[in-house]
Amino acid sequence: MTTQGFALFDTAIGRCGLAWSQSGLIGVQLPEATPGAAWARLRKRFPDAVEADPPPELEAVIDRVRDLLAGDRDDLADIVLDVKGQSAFNLRVYAIARAIPPGETSTYGQVARALGEPGAARAVGKALGENPWPIVVPCHRVLGSSGSMGGFSASGGSATKAQLLTIEKARTSGAPTLFDLEFSVAPPRGG
Repeated sequence: MTTQGFALFDTAIGRCGLAWSQSGLIGVQLPEATPGAAWARLRKRFPDAVEADPPPELEAVIDRVRDLLAGDRDDLADIVLDVKGQSAFNLRVYAIARAIPPGETSTYGQVARALGEPGAARAVGKALGENPWPIVVPCHRVLGSSGSMGGFSASGGSATKAQLLTIEKARTSGAPTLFDLEFSVAPPRGG
């Protein structure tokens, strides 16, 4: 009996993957730059996992991830994670990140303050960089204090992070966007 499995699936942003155990999701793989690279990265990250058809509950997770990456607003907060091997600090950071709704953002400093550790912004960034479940634990929704992208460990780095935030229609600064401006149509001249 296989105790860990993984599967790849296509999304609006490219080929993603999930890895699971009997206790829940052990990892999410975002698209890589070249064909086959997502598969290779999953194999390296989870050497005990066997490529397999996902069980029905994981098929549902795949559908939800696909929908989110196509613009739906699902927070994925109820997806069960296998947290074995994660530090207590990282789990606290991940819990706060999971509470950030799609389309909204926070900062590393705000997450640190929510932890009750206002000086821990760098440690928050490190924890999010170690996040094995991007998208499900939405580390892409955490930005630098100026609204900068900060780091992102997935292929494509901050450009991928920006793409995910764009899909969610998230605000990354206080500046108005084109969607915030009101336009009025002037009456025809000489009419």
